[in-house]
Amino acid sequence: MRLLRNMTLLAIAFGVLLSWRTAQAEPPTIKAGAFAMDVTPLKFPISMNGNMQDHPALRAHDPLHARCLVLDDGKTRIAMVVVDNCLIPRDLMDNAKQQAQKLTGIPTDRILISATHSHSCPSVTGAFQVEADADYVIFLAERIAVGIKKAADNVATAKIAWGVGRDETQVFNRRWWLKEANAESNPFGLIDKVRMNPGYSNPKVTKSAGPVDPEVSFLSLQSPTGRPLAFWTNYSLHYVGGTGSGELSADYFGAYAERISQLLQANKTPNGLAQPAFVGAMTNGTSGDVNNANFSLTMPPKFAPYEKMKAVADSVATAAMAAHAKAEHRATASIAMRETEIELKVRKPSADDIAKAKERLEKAGSFPYKTMADIYARETLKVAEYPDTVKLKLQAIRIGELGIVAIPCEVFTEIGLEIKRRSPLKPTFTISLANGYNGYLPTPEQHELAGYETWRARSSYLEAGASPKIVEALLKLLDEVK
Repeated sequence: MRLLRNMTLLAIAFGVLLSWRTAQAEPPTIKAGAFAMDVTPLKFPISMNGNMQDHPALRAHDPLHARCLVLDDGKTRIAMVVVDNCLIPRDLMDNAKQQAQKLTGIPTDRILISATHSHSCPSVTGAFQVEADADYVIFLAERIAVGIKKAADNVATAKIAWGVGRDETQVFNRRWWLKEANAESNPFGLIDKVRMNPGYSNPKVTKSAGPVDPEVSFLSLQSPTGRPLAFWTNYSLHYVGGTGSGELSADYFGAYAERISQLLQANKTPNGLAQPAFVGAMTNGTSGDVNNANFSLTMPPKFAPYEKMKAVADSVATAAMAAHAKAEHRATASIAMRETEIELKVRKPSADDIAKAKERLEKAGSFPYKTMADIYARETLKVAEYPDTVKLKLQAIRIGELGIVAIPCEVFTEIGLEIKRRSPLKPTFTISLANGYNGYLPTPEQHELAGYETWRARSSYLEAGASPKIVEALLKLLDEVK
């Protein structure tokens, strides 16, 4: 009897172990829900970030959105949000996450919110001579949270795929080597070895001072029957604006979302518009030193207002579609997400820097200031009010074999390329301007070259050695989620 009982217990144990191993071996079924929440302001005029002076918008050329995606593998539920805005501070994003957690139950450390970096959107943080619109700050946080809730309400069984395309025609490193290092345009009177956006046919420069990343990474969600649900994309292009006067716009990021929807024929069904509606999104990659201007040309090509951003969107969307055509959607994928904080030093101005800035502004005349030296003198006083250190929120996500990391900065391309090269997950891409805004993130070597992106201001204040510390922290997170 004892032998029989022991054999029975062994059989039960073996069965439990086999079931457990089978459960571990079979990836969980994926579920997804998406929603594009309109975040166009209700009141005009409204201040816009993206320039050295405030140029208030009087109307919206096209709607602004917080594009929300919720993914669920049965154990882990996460949300990713892409907001049409230039710069979003951490406190606004944290507020939106807290509201979303109350509405959905998704923990705040399982929510990633990023800004597109459109230069034609309402200001929600101070930068140069533009300050936040207090009413819109409250409005935007609430709308983001509700958008996540609506995406969560749409969660249903889905199929998933990811991949990488290439578009080498739309990205150019905007920092160029000067033939002779000088202080000609440096607002602090210091020596620059490179110049941002030097202009076409500039005889004072030689070649670009950094690389580009032409990869177009994507995450695609479909219904079980193959209807497109969402298409999240990542490309390392700073932005392409519409150049409309006094108008809000989602810029190239909004144009891309519209174009990818058209190419996928996403919202067309035999019975009319698809429900829930398809959501396309473009996240900003590592584009801190990359834009769409090819300064090796003699003259720039000419476009009518809003036409260039549509042309760029079409080019990138076409590249994404070519890669998408080779991808195989599957019904299963597991999800893992980790979050950490890293504390970094602030490049604070010295007492002498502060005294000189005050002296300059006393002679500068009335605000707003016109010269770069005066504008940066004001920025010197703003950065002087910062703490000696700041905490940055970093995130890593694994979806199947895909890796995603998030950095709250305008990240230089070579940093993103290093993360891709060293990541244990293939492919991996970086979402910039995520979970806060901590200015430009050049490498220590690029700091040595100086130039606009390194000039101390609210747009560039982290310690020169920040990027290696961020990269190592992210690689540790990637190891945890792999």
